[in-house]
Amino acid sequence: MSEAGTPPQPSPTTIARFDLSQRIEHAVFLIAFSTLGITGLAQKFATSGAGELILRVLGGIESTRLIHRSASIVLMVVAIYHLIGVLYRVVVRRSRLSILPVPEDFRHLLQDVLVYLGRRRRKAYYARYSYAEKVEYLAVVWGTVIMAVTGFMMWNPIATARALPGQAIPAAKAAHGWEAILAVLAIVIWHFYHVHLRHLNLSMLTGRLTREEMEHEHPAELAEIVSGRAPAPPSTAEARRRMQIFVPAAVVLTAALSYGLIRFVTLEETAILTLPPGEAGPAFVPQTPTPAPTPSPAPPLPEAQSQTWDGGIGAVFAGRCTMCHGSGGLGGLDLSSYAAAMQGGLSGAVILPGEPETSLLILRQVAGNHPGQLTPDELTQIRLWIDAGAPEK
Repeated sequence: MSEAGTPPQPSPTTIARFDLSQRIEHAVFLIAFSTLGITGLAQKFATSGAGELILRVLGGIESTRLIHRSASIVLMVVAIYHLIGVLYRVVVRRSRLSILPVPEDFRHLLQDVLVYLGRRRRKAYYARYSYAEKVEYLAVVWGTVIMAVTGFMMWNPIATARALPGQAIPAAKAAHGWEAILAVLAIVIWHFYHVHLRHLNLSMLTGRLTREEMEHEHPAELAEIVSGRAPAPPSTAEARRRMQIFVPAAVVLTAALSYGLIRFVTLEETAILTLPPGEAGPAFVPQTPTPAPTPSPAPPLPEAQSQTWDGGIGAVFAGRCTMCHGSGGLGGLDLSSYAAAMQGGLSGAVILPGEPETSLLILRQVAGNHPGQLTPDELTQIRLWIDAGAPEK
């Protein structure tokens, strides 16, 4: 019997590494991440050839946005499940948090650098996770937090604009987009190379590694297992006692996080609803064309504050749009006040701060032939205003 309380093990041919729940979690995360990467980059580079192709295949910008946001919900559910799973393994199973960095990782890094420089023969003696795997895991955690915070700001722009300056929304959009590029590049270059090219690691599919793979990738962990120095699992009675503490705490934490996720999604109707499909039918052509009334010219925009609602943008809407989209206007859209305009209509938000190219108002105006058609100069001012975060003052 070893000092850890587990007898030395016979030399196994394969070593268990990940259980079924961890492998399913990884698969769902992979699907959600890939969907987010494809749909997100297609929106960020919508005018590129690849972006246009992806948007066309997915049915247009509206359906792409809906797919993107649905995948983000799945990713957040996986994050909640992962957190509860980690707590279970630590509290009930008494597993070590071996994924967290320790001072020894810096020594391992130095040893590997010496190997690359030809000053040392063998790479570092890794335990369950190497320093590279730990950095990659922490990058996923950090990236998920960044994407969730900035995603909330873009998903709920009205609430964000009430608490932060309008410029925070385009800043969140920039951070969201560049973090997405960084995450995709990290997976494609770093993770794909280490897991699929340098050495084909199938442990996330099979749950096991061969003895040879363990000797090469995790020799310290293998030595612990074979010698019997690995921590012994808790007894059934002890695990049951810990479960009595863990289960109520996990239920409360899951309920709190689930409530936060629901609020994330339903706080505003700015990103859920999409335009209803158009109805095809014969166009009505009168025998005698009815002369269209000549719209009164909109007042000129003040130069100093033209990119704020109070500084002139509201006056443009008042002159062009409020005849049809005033209080109780068509489609439930009211453009007579800032709050009402940001709320949108029956089809959802028409103004997405920081996203002029995907705002329904811009898309309708660019299509042309709108009863309240803006002039090119007015449309440019509206674009600049939305791109600046659609500030009120």
